Amino acid sequence: MDSDSMSQILPKVIVLAVLILLSGFFSAAETAYFSMNKIRIKSLANDGSKRARKAMKLSENMDELLSTILIGNNLVNIATTAIATVLFTNLIGAELGATAATVVVTVVVLMFGEITPKSMAKNSPEKMAMFFAPYLQVLMILFRLFSWLVAMWQRLVYKLIKAENDHGVTEEELITMVEEAHNDGEIDQNESELIRNAIEFDDIEVDDIYTSRVDVVGVEINDTIEEISEQFESGFSRLPVYVETVDNIIGVLNQKDFAAMKKNGQKLKDVMNDPIFVVPTMKISELLRTLQQKKSHMAIILDEFGGTVGIVTLEDILEELVGEIWDEHDTVEEPFMKIKEDKYKVRAKADLDDMFELFGMDREAEDIDHATVGGWVMEEFGRIPHVGDEFDYGPLNVYVSKRDPRRVTEVIITKMFEPENEDEDDD
Repeated sequence: MDSDSMSQILPKVIVLAVLILLSGFFSAAETAYFSMNKIRIKSLANDGSKRARKAMKLSENMDELLSTILIGNNLVNIATTAIATVLFTNLIGAELGATAATVVVTVVVLMFGEITPKSMAKNSPEKMAMFFAPYLQVLMILFRLFSWLVAMWQRLVYKLIKAENDHGVTEEELITMVEEAHNDGEIDQNESELIRNAIEFDDIEVDDIYTSRVDVVGVEINDTIEEISEQFESGFSRLPVYVETVDNIIGVLNQKDFAAMKKNGQKLKDVMNDPIFVVPTMKISELLRTLQQKKSHMAIILDEFGGTVGIVTLEDILEELVGEIWDEHDTVEEPFMKIKEDKYKVRAKADLDDMFELFGMDREAEDIDHATVGGWVMEEFGRIPHVGDEFDYGPLNVYVSKRDPRRVTEVIITKMFEPENEDEDDD
């Protein structure tokens, strides 16, 4: 090859190399901006990063950014194909030149203009997006006319196909994001549970967290000072006040107000607070606001006939966010106590969803109206079972181990494994 031919080929090779680099630039930029974590970019921008602010601004106008990247990438790839065809035609002739150029350009662009840069951008999307930001801003200005024409075409297409423009984030998507952040090690288990609880908080009803009527400890309006003191000494800070039966609650007595009552010789009805009555289907998020407004820590749940279903406290609501709260007067009782593999002692108050999850079963497919294990057990029997009664439910054996006169208090649940039936051929 003489010097004249070399002088003609070398510039084309240099131009091709530059075009391949530009193809990689556009491919990496596209992947970076579609893969980056916008929350992380926003955090970096708030910390003072100028490139992060530019990247965030570009991400807010994704249609124009995408148009710029696609226009640039297509121009570069078309120019690469044209110059490569001329180069290979000059080198090996017109018959094989076009074919050779197509094969070589396809392989080179695929490897160095698509796969490699996109893989790099996928691994560090935020870093790459910030690096590309100033160059893309310049290109968006240069290609503004073309981008405007593309935008007009997009609007026409949207009108023709009536495309939905729903960019909202659903609750399920938020929970998935939290799970991914936890799996990636960006947040720990406690943070993950707290965020999930906060997301699901508005879906929980009073009926899911209340203390049942049979467990309510209160004082009768005519109880003596000594009788009321005994109840407070049991560890309660507030007690409902009723007339004759718990179905007729007329107030809530605070321990501090009771101490003042004893000191000043007042009557119980003069120091108790007015009760807050709610229905079982009330959302706990709404109840929390009500308790805050009323400056109260307890609400009474009534049924459709005005009878007392139970009570719910501010502590019950907060536990749905932060988990179980124990004080020095509480006896810590785990809802599930492992006896041996696949066998647990279960408190009747345990959440039924948690029980099914523990044994790897899906409660959603079950037609069960109760939220607790005790309610579910009595529903299965159709009565208050005796100690020693048992039943099978799918792979579970449920054995009643404790009860009081009115309800089940504890069961033992064993997950059984049915042996597989295998047909063996006799020799």
